Amino acid sequence: MLTYSLDNHGNIPLYEQLYRAIKQDITRGTLSANEKLPSKRNLAKHLGISMVTVENSYQQLKAEGYIYSLPKKGFFVSEINLHHPPVEKTIRLLSHPETMPDENKSLLRLSNNQTNSETFPFATWSKIVRQVLNNCQNELVQPSPSKGILLLRQAIAKHLNDYRGMAVDPRQIIIGAGTEYLYTILIQLLGLDKIIALEDPSYPKIRKIYQQFNINQTYIDMEKDGISISKLKQTKAEVIHLSPSHQFPTGSILSIGKRYELLSWANQGNRYIIEDDYDSEFRFQGLPIPSLQEIDTLGKVIYINTFSKSLSSTLRISYMILPPQLLEQFEDKLNFYSNTVSNLQQYTLAYFIKDGYFEKHLNRMRLFYQRKRDSLVQKLLSSPLKNHITIHEDESGLHFIMTITSDLSEEKICQLALENHLLMTPISHYYHGKNRLFEKSFIVNYANISEKESDYIINVLSKIIL
Repeated sequence: MLTYSLDNHGNIPLYEQLYRAIKQDITRGTLSANEKLPSKRNLAKHLGISMVTVENSYQQLKAEGYIYSLPKKGFFVSEINLHHPPVEKTIRLLSHPETMPDENKSLLRLSNNQTNSETFPFATWSKIVRQVLNNCQNELVQPSPSKGILLLRQAIAKHLNDYRGMAVDPRQIIIGAGTEYLYTILIQLLGLDKIIALEDPSYPKIRKIYQQFNINQTYIDMEKDGISISKLKQTKAEVIHLSPSHQFPTGSILSIGKRYELLSWANQGNRYIIEDDYDSEFRFQGLPIPSLQEIDTLGKVIYINTFSKSLSSTLRISYMILPPQLLEQFEDKLNFYSNTVSNLQQYTLAYFIKDGYFEKHLNRMRLFYQRKRDSLVQKLLSSPLKNHITIHEDESGLHFIMTITSDLSEEKICQLALENHLLMTPISHYYHGKNRLFEKSFIVNYANISEKESDYIINVLSKIIL
């Protein structure tokens, strides 16, 4: 007779304890194939438990194939061929995540691109979430269209028209969970056989995504007013991926002359421009830079933007605007994809934009980040470092470039900074080829740097350079 010690006062139900015990005996070979198990009544009496408990255990074992039953004969052990002896797995859970070892946890990262938690409009966002939960219950449980909820696409189209002067049909807008997802959709639309041109330097993740799909890539050198159009024309590229309004990491702006040259290049054959407008909302001097999409008259520009910079880096909502011919292809070939952003997030963001909160938030953030940038730049230029550093490209976006004048090599500066728990990322890190423009230059993303941290940065750099 099977004998097990079951705990009546434990957290695990009795039937599950019995099920686990019998399963363990089967997998270890204690119970042989085709061996008859005790009847439910006898086993219940022997263990001092109810027949219902034994019944539930046997039914679970039967459902998983460990045992089988024969009419009027009872339950028997199934024949199981174990290729490897069972190993008991143990899981150690840490009750306090902050105690988990992380060698990089104490590092201050100059290139940290996370947004500041102080800036997220938690009160307004939670208020809209409650309103959506109360007023949009039917809509929340309906499947979202592949392109995203119409209300959100309409709100984005109106915002782009009001803020950037872009005339966009909401039907052209595709909502996705992050720009990485939208890139994969574009790859499927454009085809795996296309040669894609990338700016050099550029964001490494973009290169890696195209590499994962074995897309042929070619790299175009940056000049002071954007990519080299002459170098682009020398390649066989059919698509170019660029950030014309605030290039990362150089911060350069593609000149109007080059914009029209680029559109002219795209108009020759089946070519497209992917315009990645990742942080165009944060321009601190003058009007917003007009987008390429705005001056494109032949449907050659695919416009991509995200709410990760303007709201939160963890709010994975991005969108792209497809030209009419690619929109047709999407609806014909890729419309079967489910939208990757939850209805709750889409409706919340839609009302956040539609009710004017997003515009107010952007105005607040521009002022907040401008003051933060000015404070850090002023501190740097009034510190003992002032004769050893130069600040570039600080008029827009959430980062600027700091060039250091020193006899130390770029690698040595990074090494000494790291020894002082300061992680510095040089511009050369973003190059595929040779760094021709920015020697000993480093990304400074000031969005998440506190006053105390800025003092620490100056002290570390002074210790290294002076």
